[in-house]
Amino acid sequence: MKIFGFAGWSGSGKTTLIEQLVPRLAARVGQVSLIKHAHHAFDVDQPGKDSWRHRQAGCTEVLVTSGRRWALIHELRGARELTLAEGLARLSPCALVLVEGYKTHPMPKLEIWRPAVGKPTLHPRDPHILAVATDAPAALAAAGLPVFALDRLDEIATFIEINASPLPDTIDGARAPE
Repeated sequence: MKIFGFAGWSGSGKTTLIEQLVPRLAARVGQVSLIKHAHHAFDVDQPGKDSWRHRQAGCTEVLVTSGRRWALIHELRGARELTLAEGLARLSPCALVLVEGYKTHPMPKLEIWRPAVGKPTLHPRDPHILAVATDAPAALAAAGLPVFALDRLDEIATFIEINASPLPDTIDGARAPE
């Protein structure tokens, strides 16, 4: 398994870019998975559905399965959130894991930056950001690293394929998945 991250401020277009890159990357490398770190409460379940009702009743885990997919919902119930290594260990083997979030984790990353968001670039303070994708390439002409226009999807996919890093033996002190 290899890993590659995406960093950027909220509203910069990380999810949209990843959504456009996944089919290209999957066609090139095989199975692609994703870990997304959310900084807020989120729910993949709908109120009133059986799995939601079971979690509300106190289940720590609810696994929903069908002929098309399965999902495991795990309630932390006061326990700490997963580290990136713990999340990776829960994934099935694949060719490439994309990571949205965990922006301070030391892994190769692409920064997504839009001046309209009104936030500074991240790359000057993060040596793991290897390139920037932006809707204003001219604004980053002196960045000192590769800059891609957001619509240059094949070029970005090639960059990710070349720069994705094999998972180290350990991540955050935990054994990484094979």
